[in-house]
Amino acid sequence: MLPIFICEDNRIQRERLKKYVEDFIMLEHFDMEIVFSSGDPYEVLEEIEKSSGMGLYFLDIDLQQPDLNGFELAKKIREKDSRGFIIFITTHAELTYLTFTYKVEALDYIIKDNLNEVQERVHDCLRSVQQRMLDERDPDKYFTFRLNDKKVIHEKQDDILFFETSTKSHKVVLHGKNRQIEFYAKMRDVEKILDEPFYRCHRSFLVNKNNINVVDRATGELTMTNGEICMASSKLIRGMKL
Repeated sequence: MLPIFICEDNRIQRERLKKYVEDFIMLEHFDMEIVFSSGDPYEVLEEIEKSSGMGLYFLDIDLQQPDLNGFELAKKIREKDSRGFIIFITTHAELTYLTFTYKVEALDYIIKDNLNEVQERVHDCLRSVQQRMLDERDPDKYFTFRLNDKKVIHEKQDDILFFETSTKSHKVVLHGKNRQIEFYAKMRDVEKILDEPFYRCHRSFLVNKNNINVVDRATGELTMTNGEICMASSKLIRGMKL
């Protein structure tokens, strides 16, 4: 069961959020449970330390603590739970850019100005998390690569177009539908993790065949669904079965 933690220092808003979450997970029979809710980020951190595995975190940004706002709290959570789901709830729409400044990957950023919209966004987040949990139960659907003790690449295989050897020594670039990630690895180590539909089409490229749109055997160019080009050697392109 996925544990849910809420940190919101406005008691009325905290209770309202709890009700949104509890009612919806009960209605949908989601495998989740609110295990702790508080306005004190230090109490929330203490409870998180007692838990194990991945969690879901609803965090107010403007916490009334001089040295621990919602972003700082999220950073501390990430040190323990690199794959957990963080959702920020705030009245300050202009602060969304700080998720990048603090290097905290968030599932969503919900603005409190419209109660009906807040409720629907909370429900959408819960649906998204539930679907990701179902997907993760089939590990073949995800490419997971640990970079260090605190950071893990966890990308849905369907969203990966191809891997390419970087121009930087000992690095590989993951080309996804929505982003690119450069990380330290050897292509052969990436290849060992993945099987069909991934195919080593070139010494420097590993392609997801399901995301190829056009194959040009004359030039060795594989045009992906988003228009990007992946290269294939003349020998390996002949052995590629789509």
